[in-house]
Amino acid sequence: MEQGYGTSEEIIGRWLAQGGRRDRIVLATKVYQPMGTGPNDRRLSAYHIRKACEDSLRRLQTDHIDLYQMHHIDRWTPWDEVWHAMEQLVREGKVLYVGSSNFAGWDIATAQQLPGQRHFMGLVSEQSLYNLASRTVELEVLPALRHYGGGLIPLSPLAGGLLGGVLNGATEGRRADASMRKRVEDLRPQLEAYEAFCDELGEQPADVALAWLLHQPAVTAPIIGPRTRDQLSASQRALDVDLPDDALRRLDEMWPGPGGEAPQAYAW
Repeated sequence: MEQGYGTSEEIIGRWLAQGGRRDRIVLATKVYQPMGTGPNDRRLSAYHIRKACEDSLRRLQTDHIDLYQMHHIDRWTPWDEVWHAMEQLVREGKVLYVGSSNFAGWDIATAQQLPGQRHFMGLVSEQSLYNLASRTVELEVLPALRHYGGGLIPLSPLAGGLLGGVLNGATEGRRADASMRKRVEDLRPQLEAYEAFCDELGEQPADVALAWLLHQPAVTAPIIGPRTRDQLSASQRALDVDLPDDALRRLDEMWPGPGGEAPQAYAW
């Protein structure tokens, strides 16, 4: 969005305009990132939230957004102002639910202090980096979501391709760049154990990684990034992959998390 100024929304809008599709999907988009060069074209001021929503509705060619997500915490705008703007959009029927993205656990807790007082639902979801190789959210974000009844939408579920069978040898795309090759070498013992275990299960590494996320508390659905229709269809296999307790334990041994929730993870 930062560079395209809504190009992705325009593409989805043209798809929705073909008819018969809007009520069959959950439509989500975000607000926060720069959508222009002006000082009011970014972050979470009431002005920007409202204008960004109106612009998104126009690009998406729809009258409402199902899930409107704050893309990042805004430490310059008071929560009274943020919630005032969000409530107005909900009252007007332009937004159904409000979510967050890239929030810390204490950001979620702070954000949820006011909605109850204002008789408003508040946050229903958080979008965070979460996969077998990146499990920091288990410390505080997941516990906060569980406490407030929110859902987690994991981004980068395959760690940029690292968990998608990278040892099979990728020669193009993100898995072939220098930073990924270095990461593969740094994690080669774990990756070898992981891909061998997936072979034991008779499943593709990408499907196991997605299935592991679906077994985690508070996870609603991971965000997948297929480049082709075949990749999209193949990823649906993860819905049918059952990981018994012993398989989950094996995966924890290969890809250890932070040790549980805070503060127990580091206090004793």
